[in-house]
Amino acid sequence: MASSIAEEKAQDSFTEDVEQETPESIEYKKKEAKLLRKLDLFIAPVMMMLMLISYLDRGNIGFAATQGMIVDIGLKGSELNTAVSVFYIFYILAEFPTSILVKRLQFNRVIPFITFCWGIVCLSTGFVKGFSSLVVTRIFLGFFEGCLFPSMTLLLCNWYKREELAIRVAYLFIASALSGAFGGLLAWAILHMDGVAGYPGWRWLYILEGIITVVWAAMCIFLVPKNYQTAYFLNDEDKALMKHRAELAESYSGGTGHYTMKDIKEAAKDPKSWGHGVIQIAVVTILYGFGTFLPIIIKNGFHYSTVQSQYLVIPVNLWGAIVYAIGAYISDKYNARFLTMVVCAPVGIAGYAVLLCDVSAGVRYFATYLIATACFLCTGTNIAWLSGNCAPDGKRAASLGILLALTNIGGVVSGQIYQTKAAPKYTLGHSWSLGCLAFAWIGWWIVRYMYVKREAGKEKLIAEGYVTPAGEYTDRSPGFKYQF
Repeated sequence: MASSIAEEKAQDSFTEDVEQETPESIEYKKKEAKLLRKLDLFIAPVMMMLMLISYLDRGNIGFAATQGMIVDIGLKGSELNTAVSVFYIFYILAEFPTSILVKRLQFNRVIPFITFCWGIVCLSTGFVKGFSSLVVTRIFLGFFEGCLFPSMTLLLCNWYKREELAIRVAYLFIASALSGAFGGLLAWAILHMDGVAGYPGWRWLYILEGIITVVWAAMCIFLVPKNYQTAYFLNDEDKALMKHRAELAESYSGGTGHYTMKDIKEAAKDPKSWGHGVIQIAVVTILYGFGTFLPIIIKNGFHYSTVQSQYLVIPVNLWGAIVYAIGAYISDKYNARFLTMVVCAPVGIAGYAVLLCDVSAGVRYFATYLIATACFLCTGTNIAWLSGNCAPDGKRAASLGILLALTNIGGVVSGQIYQTKAAPKYTLGHSWSLGCLAFAWIGWWIVRYMYVKREAGKEKLIAEGYVTPAGEYTDRSPGFKYQF
């Protein structure tokens, strides 16, 4: 208990120095800002590129479908939807164990390996002959990509403090939005490769994207550091500062990677893990449905040409990336996780409402921008909100594992709500998505009420002089302040 009290005093002492703006604290802030710029130059871009490639490889089935894949391999009825959904079933199976084991197995080993594996699978998809072979590639792609997001999220948690985390998780979802834009550009360009070496353009789409992924996996062997002590881009002063940051955040970020069954039980019995997780099912249904089927909706729903359906997704996804970047900056600067989501969600609801109305193709296309305003920001910010409100490290990993496992139930659902036969209105898909956003909006108010109630209980314990026993510090302890 003595060591616990000493750590709290050390933290309080440092916080006081920063608040009083002493010369030492000003110098520390300058050094820390310089360090953050370095991390944002060497860590964040690598993770963004991985996110971009992963979303590119999973989402290109929508572009391939508009370019003739359905006819070429003889897909019938809802087989395309089944191929989309099966990806997420095995994605779910991979995420939770990865959340628990990745730190022990080491990020610099896991990330290059899984990236190489799904790159080979993506490349192989360019040679599928029918529904069965397409499903097999989607299964393996889902499993290996399912290992990626928890690995990246927990890696970022090891390099950044929790108040710095939302904007960095935002980088990942900005990359996912950019993947839609880049995917549309690449799909449009590859239309001109139709017939090269006797292959239709959609096969080249998979082959070239698979090659890109394999090359990046090889680069990640050198680009993903084991830890800050061995990072190639940090000097001795940077490493000392990283050590200090780690010590200040020790009660939050742990550091051993040896999580216990107690951590998993703490996460499983905490309502917030399930609250954020159920909300995530709803917002991910929108994100994955929108990201995968947008080119198909634009072509078959709005009656644009194949070429137009490839390039019209580009500005929509760019808009989503811009909105999320602004929202994440506000979320971090003003600690406004809740506010950004409850403001943007109604905009997306309005977008789906427009799609359900009998209006012109141009108006419906405008509605996709309203949807993009909500879908990327709400998905990423909900994850950052939970991650920043969990302690210690083991509980955070388990809570994220629960959330991410639940998340991809939304992926399975998204593959079924936009049935091929539902064109051009796609009433079920748009109605379901509208309902999901409304459900999430209500859910965030409930979660916020829970956090407010818990904070009131903590204030009462502090007033009574309660001291957290040594080794029992969690986010339920009075000294831990929830972010809103």
